[in-house]
Amino acid sequence: MTMIRGLAEIVLSVHDLDASLRFYRDTLGLTLVSEPGFRPVFLRAGDPAVTVPQLVVLVPLPAGTPPFPAAKPGRTLHHLAFELAPADFDAMHDHLAAQGFSIRTGQHPVIPSRTIYVDDPDGNEVEFIVGTP
Repeated sequence: MTMIRGLAEIVLSVHDLDASLRFYRDTLGLTLVSEPGFRPVFLRAGDPAVTVPQLVVLVPLPAGTPPFPAAKPGRTLHHLAFELAPADFDAMHDHLAAQGFSIRTGQHPVIPSRTIYVDDPDGNEVEFIVGTP
């Protein structure tokens, strides 16, 4: 039996904080919860009414840090995933396409679902998933 109730945060090291903010805050609509200028940057993903919010934290890397490896086997993070409401799935697909993202599809190996994938500014794969009956 687990005592874990959910996932509280994921912390991402980023090369270009401004580009990452444009992606996670402006493109995906995550809400900035840290004070402007505070580092690292905390963004809320999910229900604002929960006691412990689900957060994406962006930690800027020092200037000159080499890029992450392009191939997934060499990366620390394989991907992260955001759950969408069924009614929002197609709208997110259209929104990302309109923003010029290269959208990939796939099938989750254990959850009946619809999924799409894009890459964030650091090349991290970001999944959007909705469960299907």
